[in-house]
Amino acid sequence: MDFEPAGELKIGQVGIANLRIRTLDVDRLVSEMRDRVQRAPKLFARAAVVLDFGGLTRTPDQATATALIKGLREAGVLPVAIAYGTSEIEQLSEALGLPLLAKFRASYERDEAAAAAAPAPQAAPPSRREPEPATAAKAGPATASASASASASASASPGMIQSKPVRSGQQIYAENRDLTVLTTVGAGAEVIADGSVHIYGPLRGRALAGAQGNEQARIFCREFHAELVAIAGHYKVLEEIPKDLRGKAVQVWLEDQQLKIAALD
Repeated sequence: MDFEPAGELKIGQVGIANLRIRTLDVDRLVSEMRDRVQRAPKLFARAAVVLDFGGLTRTPDQATATALIKGLREAGVLPVAIAYGTSEIEQLSEALGLPLLAKFRASYERDEAAAAAAPAPQAAPPSRREPEPATAAKAGPATASASASASASASASPGMIQSKPVRSGQQIYAENRDLTVLTTVGAGAEVIADGSVHIYGPLRGRALAGAQGNEQARIFCREFHAELVAIAGHYKVLEEIPKDLRGKAVQVWLEDQQLKIAALD
């Protein structure tokens, strides 16, 4: 059986989800989205979704794309645009009456160009390997180095400090820097940073670090009840988080394209 998802969903910095289609199977894509909406209705119900066909070898025809849009709406989300502007995709977007968002195209082109230009990775010595999240004792030593790494990759400007509670419906965004929240992030609130996110009170809403693709960014939280956490677009919702971590002080990081969460105490 194929256990890979047909569509890879990433959350953008303004709350719009980018659905990058990897397998053009309308029924399967609709079923996956319906499951997401049922698991996390506060996050996904009536969420704006950008359809990204850039991962396919062939652009879908208008009838197939129309069926997908109809199915996704029935599943509970709202397709609002098409991403990745090749000439064929542009023609499809015009036929469907949906705008083309070149912003997502530029993001993927940067990622692909960087991957092509990057030298082959060298194996790290055993003493420098990232700790496994199995125990709090193992997770702790990574904190200082990870925080320094994320800060170094962000802008040299000072991190943003939010001293007041972030209430439901509010969104705080730290561009090119870390974000430190000294109090509560309420349910329905969203805190976003291009660097790391540090929360010294309860996190009941959403926290997104590495919003511009910084995979070294981390999230640190003193009391963890998050609706969603995400790093560089990779996310987990509350229902996917082990219950023994809820209410604990935790750190969240990205390792081998997988989101890891571990207790700090």
